[in-house]
Amino acid sequence: MKRLDVIDGMRGYFLVFMLINHMVFTGGLWLVEVNHRNLAFVEDAQGFVFLSGLLTGMVYSRKMMKDGYAVGRDRIWSRALELYRYAMAIIFIVLALQLVLPGAVDAWKNWLGETSLLDPGSLAPVVTFLVQPTFMDILPQYIAYMIFAPAVIWLCLRGQWLGVAIGSLLVWLAAQLGLHRMVTFPLDAWLGGAPDKEGLRVSFNLLGWQIVFFAGIIAGTLTSMKKIEWQKVFDPDRTTLAWTALAIALFFLPLRIATAHGFMPGFVLEKFGLMEVRADFGPVYLINFAAVAYGLAWLLIAGPRHQSPIIQKIASTLTSLFTLSFLQLLGRHSLQIYVWHVLIVYMVYYLDARTPELSQLTKTAITLAALGLLAVPALWRDREKIFAGTPFVGSWIKSAA
Repeated sequence: MKRLDVIDGMRGYFLVFMLINHMVFTGGLWLVEVNHRNLAFVEDAQGFVFLSGLLTGMVYSRKMMKDGYAVGRDRIWSRALELYRYAMAIIFIVLALQLVLPGAVDAWKNWLGETSLLDPGSLAPVVTFLVQPTFMDILPQYIAYMIFAPAVIWLCLRGQWLGVAIGSLLVWLAAQLGLHRMVTFPLDAWLGGAPDKEGLRVSFNLLGWQIVFFAGIIAGTLTSMKKIEWQKVFDPDRTTLAWTALAIALFFLPLRIATAHGFMPGFVLEKFGLMEVRADFGPVYLINFAAVAYGLAWLLIAGPRHQSPIIQKIASTLTSLFTLSFLQLLGRHSLQIYVWHVLIVYMVYYLDARTPELSQLTKTAITLAALGLLAVPALWRDREKIFAGTPFVGSWIKSAA
């Protein structure tokens, strides 16, 4: 089992469920309920952000170790600029479709707000990420973190990873205490000063969610430095932390089911909700993510070497899942797939708004078709590799390229 293959498969897995969760139909979609997020306070976005940080740390720390800080920094910032172009491209494509598709303005009103190509003034908050249309919110936070990633990686390379971890934790605490509001509240008032303006619109608190990304950065950098021997960290004979992770997951399981289906009493939810703010990546989400991430890593790394046949079988099943070719294909081109998935979701939402309420069977068929379409950018980017063994097709692709 190659480590990067499994990471690619996991990113592909998160993208698949991200698409399913973002499919919005009148009357709902039953597939949305078949999801790990209904069993724990762990979602696809968290895994996607963590793995992005992990790979950033692994790839660019090696570049810094080989060519120096400046070269690694420039590569990271160049990547951030590329992602910015992706983010702007999908926004402007959707806004262009809004102008030509009948009824698109009304269909996408809740998702795009007042943003329009016909109103240049509405574009400034969008291009600066102060207003983020629905489902276009992961790339902006990823870009923001990439700006600080070179310094974080360099500090880890110089042995200051613990200081980085403590700093990240303190920034996360600042988000939980609402200290960011000293900036966001005046900014929101300024942006929403006019009657037709909606103010600041973001889905993720950058100060809260950064702990997921930079935890990945630290782990990835230390891995490239060979400071961590994962086979020893996740020893099949050392199960205390694994059982602790399972206990935490089981503790939160009924609580997640209760909140997901409205079973939790209001007088409990009033207190519980303060700890479970998704936008801030509150304590409930952090604790759940740490437990599930550790447990999953233990199963993948230590599980195959454990003496229990049951644990070996669970580990084998997870490995088989995350090494599926389709998921790995998506994961190798995850950021392009993410951008593409936004367009798919918007088009499905538009079609649903323009038709009578669809049956669950039809919604399921549309969702399955959307999952098939999800691979189009990956197939295009891997076209030479895929068709290399087909003489006619391979030569045609090379001549076209």
